[in-house]
Amino acid sequence: MALLGSLIKRLIRARSSVKLRFSSPYTQQRRVLKRLLRKAEFTDFGKKYHFTDLLSEKKIHEKFRESVPTHNYNSIFNDWWCRLLNEEENVCWPGKTKYFALSSGTSESASKHIPVTREMIKAIQRGSIRQILSLANYDLPADIFEKGILMLGGSTKLQRKGRYFEGDLSGISAGKIPFWFQHFYKPGKKISKHTDWEKKLEEIAELAPQWDVAFVVGVPAWIQIMMERIIERHKLKTIHEVWPNLVCYVHGGVSLEPYRKSFEKLVARPLIYVDTYLASEGFIAFQTNGNSKSMKLITDNGIFFEFVHFDEENFDTNGELRSNSKALHIGEVKENTPYALLLSTCAGAWRYLIGDVIRFTSLKDCEIVIEGRTKHYLSLCGEHLSVDNMNKAIDMCAEKFNVAINEFTVAGIPHTSMFAHHWYIGCDEKIDADEFRNELDHNLKKINDDYSVERIAALKEVLVDILPVKYFYEWMEKNGKLGGQNKFPRVLRGKQFEDWKEFLSSHNKISSSR
Repeated sequence: MALLGSLIKRLIRARSSVKLRFSSPYTQQRRVLKRLLRKAEFTDFGKKYHFTDLLSEKKIHEKFRESVPTHNYNSIFNDWWCRLLNEEENVCWPGKTKYFALSSGTSESASKHIPVTREMIKAIQRGSIRQILSLANYDLPADIFEKGILMLGGSTKLQRKGRYFEGDLSGISAGKIPFWFQHFYKPGKKISKHTDWEKKLEEIAELAPQWDVAFVVGVPAWIQIMMERIIERHKLKTIHEVWPNLVCYVHGGVSLEPYRKSFEKLVARPLIYVDTYLASEGFIAFQTNGNSKSMKLITDNGIFFEFVHFDEENFDTNGELRSNSKALHIGEVKENTPYALLLSTCAGAWRYLIGDVIRFTSLKDCEIVIEGRTKHYLSLCGEHLSVDNMNKAIDMCAEKFNVAINEFTVAGIPHTSMFAHHWYIGCDEKIDADEFRNELDHNLKKINDDYSVERIAALKEVLVDILPVKYFYEWMEKNGKLGGQNKFPRVLRGKQFEDWKEFLSSHNKISSSR
């Protein structure tokens, strides 16, 4: 047994077995809020909203939400963060902001500039270490802990803009990797700097046999493409022929389920799948063991959470927060209720609508699952179709027809005097569009009662186009979103939908249901 691996495993087990003084998520969150307010009380934002006065309040949660307005990206950027790009200091957080994570998510075409402070980088590192420590809950052999960890993200080469830098959060974080981790980190600093996605893939595929990789980290679509490229380059049957010690895949960003069947074809034996929730705004949650598909919310690491019930009372049909919406703290939430997340962070985000919708599966263990995006719900006429509903229905279809469906998206459209859903399904295997359409519609009716009712009423039609998967990636490349942390939007609206239709008009290999 390797000495280093055995030592690392013992350290992880020893650290995870230490019983720290217990404090409830509510207590931890109250402490985080006070620390954030105290740190930022003399910034321009803190002065405007009287943080000094808030710190003396007994009901600090209630006074905080009464005093500080909620923000979406446009409002907080236009009112506050734009000043950071002009190198002003003490705006929303003490000092100047040196790094900005560029994030377009899946809802906007223009890049968002999310501030990343020194405190946030440290918080992300703490979250990452906790996730590593959680590996003690998996029965892994000791020598695995001295193998390589391949992290496939955006370019680590940051763009200098005056006195600040901008780029992918993965690039900012990778540039701050501790020296002791460099030995394990693949594909290494040189390849990770590439901004050309194709060049990065080619070099990884070429050098893959030289690495002994046990863990891979990244967005499912791009990890799958990387594995396929390696297998094709070296004429292999599975990825385990080049990486025999590969045991674990750490994923995030989108649900793994649409990709699972494709992954199973690329491996010789099952992998351990570990879900993680690392957004440009901070490290939010991660899966702590293989017995639960839920993730543990990190309640003591520089982020104060608020939760807004995701319903018509609090959100309009475009997924925008209504002015009279009510936010709850962690002591007020309920299980199995969809909530949109508001974040206040050690990077100067204050009551910021991140755009994600979560659901608590266990209040006792503070565990959540991601339901979707506030703007990726489809509710033209009250069908309330979530991304979680979509993922489940598509997965059921994939099982029924025994095919891999790697990508999909849907748009709500007018139909006669009512409405329809237009689905685009990415599948490279032969499948009948009419049969798929009927099965998809059937599955959604089983999963979602509101959808079932509206299919009788205002939702008059379901349309399905079966497309080669490459079209989805070509469209992303056309829009400068190939590789890294980019994901194809599950719901298309407005200009995005028009751009997608225009793109498809240049292709004629579409199998449609009508």
